[in-house]
Amino acid sequence: MCVTCGCGEGEVRIEGEAAAHVHVHVHADGTRHVHEHTHAHEQAQPHAHAHQHEHEHEHTHDPAPAHSHAPGVPPARMVQIEQDILAKNNAYAARNRQALAERGMFALNLVSSPGSGKTTLLCKTITLLGATPVAVIEGDQQTSQDADRIRASGAQAIQINTGKGCHLDAHMVGHAMAQLKLADDALLLIENVGNLVCPAAFDLGEAHKVVILSVTEGEDKPIKYPDMFRAASLMLLNKIDLLPHLSYDVDAAIGYARRVNPQIRVIQLSATSGEGMGEWLAYLRDGMAQAHAAKAQTVASLQAQIAQLKAQLEVQLQTRPNAPA
Repeated sequence: MCVTCGCGEGEVRIEGEAAAHVHVHVHADGTRHVHEHTHAHEQAQPHAHAHQHEHEHEHTHDPAPAHSHAPGVPPARMVQIEQDILAKNNAYAARNRQALAERGMFALNLVSSPGSGKTTLLCKTITLLGATPVAVIEGDQQTSQDADRIRASGAQAIQINTGKGCHLDAHMVGHAMAQLKLADDALLLIENVGNLVCPAAFDLGEAHKVVILSVTEGEDKPIKYPDMFRAASLMLLNKIDLLPHLSYDVDAAIGYARRVNPQIRVIQLSATSGEGMGEWLAYLRDGMAQAHAAKAQTVASLQAQIAQLKAQLEVQLQTRPNAPA
């Protein structure tokens, strides 16, 4: 699992600039240390690691997992390392989720195999939403082509390039959110790196994961990659305009998805023909309305608490000895 191999460390860039990241170093003796910093150089340079860095950080030493470059660690310890890394990611995700909730924003994490049609679907969605405020975080290993396509569709977008990394994480997304001009009550769509394995394990702070399966893929993808379909709340069965030209069993694909996740919702659609897009847009608008309502409820609750505290303070002042009339 990539949470222990450290894939793509030091290669994350946001809009072409090196991003601060959690850096994991595995030493020859099997220990590892973790710190967060930004590389100023163009390419990651090897570290001698005599623990004499020009920047300060706390070190956490743990044995490396068996499948990393320091073999020999028991499986139980490898699992613990994975849990530690995911716990750190979950802490960042919680911060992202709180920031989104405070702004009344509805965020989705779109995941799929490469070539499922995510970006085309997003461009069509942005066009159909019209004046609805939308922001997009694009995740790819290299290039800004998808972010450029999103901007051309009329929405603001920011590109995260993960280098050798195979997924986005909550820390990257938090940095991207800070750079976007996010409007209150807006829609935030996060297009993850094309991969049906690792993104399943990483919470980004989204309201829901949305897995996109195109009819040009196998019907059995859900049972081949069950973690992803189990983690998703919604499956979009995409490119259904191609069904007349394919021998694709839609019922089988949906059945496999519900075998691993009985609660998963399914929308069949095509960004090309427009079929099913109305249901997809209704899902987005409903999610945005719920996020706005939750924010309004939180604000009302806080205002009520403030009013109650003010009333209590006034009573205390009036009952104090020598209180002014």
